Amino acid sequence: MHEKIAFISLGCPKNQVDAELMLHRLEDAGYELLDSPDGADLAIVNTCGFIASAKQESIDTILEMAQRKEDGDIGKILVIGCMAERYRDEILKEIPEADAVAGIGANGKIEETVRSVLDGSFRSEYPPKAEMPLEGPRTQTTPPYWAYLKIADGCSNCCTYCAIPSIRGPFRSRPLENVVKEAEELVAGGVRELILIAQDTTRYGEDLGGELLLPKLLRRLGKIEDLKWIRLLYCYPDRITDELLETMRDEPKVLHYIDLPLQHASGRILAAMNRRGDRESLTALIARIRDYLPDAVLRTTFITGFPGEDEAAFEELGEFIEEIGFDRLGCFAYSPEEGTPAEALPDRPDEETAARRADLLMERQYDIMGDKLRDLIGTVAACVIEDYDGYTDSYTGRTWMDAPEIDTVIQLISSRPLETGDFVEALITDVNEYDLIGEVTD
Repeated sequence: MHEKIAFISLGCPKNQVDAELMLHRLEDAGYELLDSPDGADLAIVNTCGFIASAKQESIDTILEMAQRKEDGDIGKILVIGCMAERYRDEILKEIPEADAVAGIGANGKIEETVRSVLDGSFRSEYPPKAEMPLEGPRTQTTPPYWAYLKIADGCSNCCTYCAIPSIRGPFRSRPLENVVKEAEELVAGGVRELILIAQDTTRYGEDLGGELLLPKLLRRLGKIEDLKWIRLLYCYPDRITDELLETMRDEPKVLHYIDLPLQHASGRILAAMNRRGDRESLTALIARIRDYLPDAVLRTTFITGFPGEDEAAFEELGEFIEEIGFDRLGCFAYSPEEGTPAEALPDRPDEETAARRADLLMERQYDIMGDKLRDLIGTVAACVIEDYDGYTDSYTGRTWMDAPEIDTVIQLISSRPLETGDFVEALITDVNEYDLIGEVTD
């Protein structure tokens, strides 16, 4: 068997881990994996179906593969992932150039699906979502020194704007011992930074017996000898417990970095989103986080233009952002998703208003972030080296305050040669727009 496979994975880190599990199965089955679609017997598109822009990227990628197929560059096209699970045979109807579609429940037998597609005997299949494997051997697609560690999948929060529960199914935690074992294997393979992910990381363990197990997991991971950093993404605000904050404070390898998607600050809008809290309770939560972790770096996301968001609610959100001073922030105009409860809600601002409000909030955030970065000048931060520029004899890296691929970088000079993946201390000397400049001190 020497068939060549091109695997294009789109969307979030959780989808990327799914891809890594499937890539290992394909390699183990003897398929040759290509870096480029050119010359592939089969192109697999692992789609995202979360919001309109992500769906459009998936559609554009499928159409690009269709053009390559027409040009004779590739043989067949298999569509998998979240958009495939969500729209199923509709994809085959709307994009007939696609040869086959498989839902996420088929991920665990991707090698069999590929064999059937290549043989011409497979068109579509949608096994139960619960059959999608959450663990197993992976072919790591991140740099060797950091990796995502998916601790759960699915979601049971049922926010009214979100299609994820219908796409991925209810929240499912992995057994704690299995997560620790995988972490140990990743570190043994050279990983030094583990980034914990799930649809709701802070809910981890609740479905296994009612107890929130994230603090226990962090303490176990903190004992892995060669592990340097543990980073948390996708932390739901309701489950930021005192035990979690105490663990983050007391475990030296757990970074004081919390990705806390809040979505809004108006209690009325949050209730319409089926989320708890209001500006007062969220302000109190962040005060509690900063009490435990005075150097906490807070990343969040907000949605503008949600149904019912009038000027007063928008102003409340803007004032909240100014008051809190988030370190990292993203803002998105509301995108109504088919089949979600929010799609039918009244009083939705028009698209232009929603986009304008998102732009206004980001303008405020750029000022806040610029001030926060300038405040770091003269301080020393732990960094990881990611790249070297021979032309300027300088390095690009990330501080502990920055997650890969979504946050800022730091440009570094060093009096000694460094390697990608080295962890160093650096004095921050300047700011270039929204990136830091520094000198390695150790």
